[in-house]
Formats: sequence, C-alpha cells, structure tokens
Amino acid sequence: MGGAARPTRPTAFARYWAAATINALGTAVTGVAMPVLVVQLLAATPFEVGVVNAAQFVPYALLGLIAGVYADRWRRRTLLVWASVGRAVSLGSVPILWLLGVLQVWMLVIALLAFGAFSVFGFAASQSLLPRLVSPTRLLSANARLDQTDAAAQTLGPALGGGLVAVLGAPVAIAVDSISYLVDAALNAGIRVDEPRPTRAPATRRSEIREGLRWTYRHPTLGPLALSTHVWFIAKGAAMTVLSLLALRVLAFSALSYGLLLTVFGLATLAGASLAPRTSMRLGPGRAIGAARLVYPLAWLLVAVATPTGAGGVLLFVALALQGLAMGLENSPEQVLWQTLTPDELLGRANATRRSANRTLAAIGALTAGAVVGAVGDPIALVGVILVFTAAAVVALLSPLRGATTLPRSDGTA
Repeated sequence: MGGAARPTRPTAFARYWAAATINALGTAVTGVAMPVLVVQLLAATPFEVGVVNAAQFVPYALLGLIAGVYADRWRRRTLLVWASVGRAVSLGSVPILWLLGVLQVWMLVIALLAFGAFSVFGFAASQSLLPRLVSPTRLLSANARLDQTDAAAQTLGPALGGGLVAVLGAPVAIAVDSISYLVDAALNAGIRVDEPRPTRAPATRRSEIREGLRWTYRHPTLGPLALSTHVWFIAKGAAMTVLSLLALRVLAFSALSYGLLLTVFGLATLAGASLAPRTSMRLGPGRAIGAARLVYPLAWLLVAVATPTGAGGVLLFVALALQGLAMGLENSPEQVLWQTLTPDELLGRANATRRSANRTLAAIGALTAGAVVGAVGDPIALVGVILVFTAAAVVALLSPLRGATTLPRSDGTA
C-alpha cells in the first residue's frame, strides 16, 4: 500500500542524510546546554523547567494537523528548507538575548514556541520526503542509517556540548545548534527529487484532516502503534524533566558529567540502531517494538533508586544506556511500518497527526512532572513515569501490532 516502487536516488539521500546528521549533532549539543541554561544560569523553579521542556511541543497541538495537510499539498523539500531556516532564527535568538543581558525564562519559552512551530512543518515534510528518496526495499536500511548517525551525533554531541558549556558557556553551545539548521537548509535545498503535484483538487482542510485522522487511528496495525507511542511520549516528556532536575540538582552533576551521561545514552542508541534491521527481520517489526518498550519501565526503575551517592550516579548511567538501546531498536521498524503501510498522498497527514499528538502529550508529561516534583518531590514523579512507560508497553504487546510483520520485500511491495 506504500505506492509504486521509486528509483533510488543515492546523491539525494546522501544530502538528506548529511543534513540530518549535522542537525542531530547540533541538537545533541543543545541537549546539554539547554538544561544547564535553564536550571543553573536562569535558576528556574521545577515548574518553570517543565514549562521550558513543554514549550517547543505546544505548537504541535495547535498546528500539527494543519501542517500535515500542507505537507501533502506542497512540495516537501521546499517546506523542509524554510522550516529549517525558521528554526535557526528562533533558536539563534536565545544566545543573542543572553549576550544582551536580558534573557529571562519567559523569553526562552517564546523562542522555543517559535522553534516548535517551525519544527511542526519541518518534521511533517522530512518524514514524508524520505520514501521519495529511496526505494521501498531500502527504507528499513535508510531509516536505520539515519538512526545510527543520529545516535552517533548524540554520542559526540553531548561530550562536545559539555566541553563547550564548560569553556564558553551554555548560550554559545546553543548558537552551534542554530548554525546547524542553516547548514541543514542549504543541504536540503540542493536535493533533486520528483514531487508531482496532487492529482486531485484539494478538498477543504477540515475534510483532509479527517481523512488523515481516520487512516491513523482506524488502521488495525497503525492505530495501536499510534496509541502506544502517544502513551510513551507522556512518559518521555515527564522523564526528561525529572532527569535534568535529578542529575543537576539532586546528584549535583557538572555540565561535563551531564554531557557524559547523554554520551552514554547516544552510544547505546547507536548500538540499538545497528541491531535494529536484523532484530526487526527476525522478530517482525511489531514484536521488536513491543520488546523494546518493555525495557523503559525497567530502566526508570533504576533511576528511581538513584540517590545522592556514587552508586546513584552509576545507576543513572546504566538506566540511560538501557533507554538508549531500546530507542535504537524500535525507531526504524516503527518508521518503516508508517512509511510502507501509508499511501504517499496520506503520508504527510499521517506523520503530522501522530507527531502532533505525540508532542502535545510530551508537553503535558513535562508540565505534569515539573508540577509533581515541585509539590511532592522526585520519587513520586518517577513512580508515575514507570507506570506510564509500562502502559505503553502493554498496549503494544496486547494489540494486533504484536503480529505486524510487514516489511518491504525484494519485489518492492509491502
């Protein structure tokens, strides 16, 4: 159902891949710099930390479904390029405001809201463009390569970010990520790809949105996958808020130590992504996803017993390694299921619909965790994280998703 096989475009994919890698490296640097900026330099309260973590996800609730419509109407490469330029400008405002000595938490929230708005359109275009750059038989390996380079960037990026923060400060490290989006835009602008215009006249936005929603949630395999992933994002949003507070305040990690923690996470994700194609072919993508999602509650159970001691720090490293391994194993089979089961004319809406819900729920998770930590402390928040991760795994394992075996065959069909 993924449409007719398309010729592979090695040069186009190489540019797309290079852009994604550079972007991922900058994002990984910001993954270290942003919590340090918010928690240490701006001295944000736990609730403010949750607000900052949620800010870039809020636009998905407001714009996500509309972005999907335009990702199916407009040329996806052009949409991706301008979204990257917008993200560069909005993120670049943060170090400028800091250098001017006026940066406050509410200003950071506004910048991240703008960043998130451009990201809504960028991700809808990016995930929908890939199937036009490689043949269906190469989608699994292409997604795995993207995951591997993303994980490699997450491995190098946190170490680089920790060093930049230690030497030059968090705002300079964030400026690196802003520049990476400009490079991303330049590389993607040079991609040569056939993007035929829609063969039918556009319907109203409302009817197109309904069509995307029906496909996403009524499909026997993709519906449960979407639901499980939505629940997973609630837990992930909460978990990352708790993690930054636990590591930087309770366990008193330095910027360099926090960077090393994320480096270990990146190495484990790289290992998982490298194993993903073989694991998915052996178990089937549905079982591979379900097995990976069982790992998250176990990992965060380790975080829950971390204490302000040397042993607590070690457990935090082990937990992040387990989470990284699970994320690497599950991401490429999940992407392939969406890309091979969804017709091209619906792919933008399907991607934007689920990403809109995912990021909205991640924002809710982040805000809730910040409020819970501020009111009753880390332990109760961690219990909630573990329970929600467990619910995501249960949905995946007890639904028709478990039996999903669809992967592109050598004849180019799904």
